[in-house]
Amino acid sequence: MKEIKKIMVPLAFSPYSQGIVEYSVLLGRSLDIDQLLFVNVIDERDVETVERITALGYEVDGEHYIGKIQEQRSEALEKMLEHVDFPREKIRLVITVGRPATKLLQYAVREDVDMIVMGVKARGEIAHAFTGSVAEKLFRRSPVTIVSYRDDKLAERLRNRITV
Repeated sequence: MKEIKKIMVPLAFSPYSQGIVEYSVLLGRSLDIDQLLFVNVIDERDVETVERITALGYEVDGEHYIGKIQEQRSEALEKMLEHVDFPREKIRLVITVGRPATKLLQYAVREDVDMIVMGVKARGEIAHAFTGSVAEKLFRRSPVTIVSYRDDKLAERLRNRITV
């Protein structure tokens, strides 16, 4: 079995992200890893929408949109990391553009990560039926072990659904 030295953490910057960051740092410290990679994918469909709006004459462009999001998400991660105890030189943030599930899988393989830590957001059944979920696609297609983070509220809700 391969030693775990590099963990990738896909971040959607949702309300669950702080817990995912803290949990991945806890795992990273426990396993004495070499690198913790936080990866965010700006959905290319969002960029295409901005470009269509630009074509209608509005003063916004895809490049400016991407730059602003990268800046905001970098600042958001820094804020989440303020109170965690993990060496900064072992942390890297990557923000890229594309189809989220595909980009995350490609990145995991290219960077030869040993584990992925991610959250699973609850979605409505209708939205899920039409779009699927990034987490589900990763769980089905990933060649890398995935650890699914559950915050306390979700864990409690799930416990209550199970009859003993």
